[in-house]
Amino acid sequence: MTIQEELNSTVRELVQPGKGILAADESHPTIAKRFKAVGVESSEDMRREYRSLIFSASGLGEFISGVILFEETLGQQSLDNVPMPKLLASKGIVPGIKVDKGKGPLVNAPGDEITFGLDGLEDRLEIYKNQGARFAKWRDVFHISDTLPSFQAIKSNAEVLARYAAVCQSMGIVPIVEPEVLIDGNHTIERAAEVSEDVLLEVFKALHRHRVNLECMVLKPSMVTPGKESGKASPEQVAEATLSVFRRVVPAAVPGIFFLSGGQTPEESTENLNALNSMGYHPWELSFSYGRALQEPAQKAWAGKLENADAAQAAMKKRARLNGLARSGDYLGSMEADN
Repeated sequence: MTIQEELNSTVRELVQPGKGILAADESHPTIAKRFKAVGVESSEDMRREYRSLIFSASGLGEFISGVILFEETLGQQSLDNVPMPKLLASKGIVPGIKVDKGKGPLVNAPGDEITFGLDGLEDRLEIYKNQGARFAKWRDVFHISDTLPSFQAIKSNAEVLARYAAVCQSMGIVPIVEPEVLIDGNHTIERAAEVSEDVLLEVFKALHRHRVNLECMVLKPSMVTPGKESGKASPEQVAEATLSVFRRVVPAAVPGIFFLSGGQTPEESTENLNALNSMGYHPWELSFSYGRALQEPAQKAWAGKLENADAAQAAMKKRARLNGLARSGDYLGSMEADN
């Protein structure tokens, strides 16, 4: 199979109707925070147990097309001693890998951040691909205030995202491009829309400069919402603001937009995705790539006890199924009461 054929095949499998991507790529500090909330201490064994349980859920592949893994998980075996990527592939789920190395302050841009990890990326991708990863993910973050993000931050992060995406495609790995506009703050939905448009415009300019094949990538952006200190917008307001921005700056060549949940509750993220898919025609598949919004109920049900495996798997599958319905605008709030 040629590199182009590999890319085409992976994108086809990821961007399927009724399915989305599970983000299970939490760093050690992040997963420790999630586990602490359910009374579990984070250790390699507990992380392996939990992720093995949710990946093994019967029928998960009906609603999940891909899973983003953390480097540790990519090299682990399930509780049945099957390599995690092989376990996912056996369920028709494409294994992927988070490849950025975190973020830090951007020099001479107070309040802005830049993501690290381009050094040695090709070598790491070669190892990950041999372990079974077929797509990758890189996250940049943008803080919102009256003055942030600076143009310097937008342009610098867009350039990094484009360089990462180009390297991935050169090796037959589909890049997920994640420019996250953070929900933190007291900004209005109008300010969030303004920043989102500026960010996405620069990201696609950079992707064009680096000759990234738009047909063989996935965009993982934030929905356009008010800051979390500003109160909630209705699902219809979120959908209208988001689509208004995306129609202006996201080329129709991009096959799929897989939204991050970004601090929304599990129910909110499903309601908002449903509203987006109820707004008539759009040229891209609008889907989900949720982390906490898919996993939080499963983590609560599991609570660090192997005997809770069935309950945890049922909770995981329920959220995946409801988001699968939201992919076509067929989700109803009353479905939350169903098992």
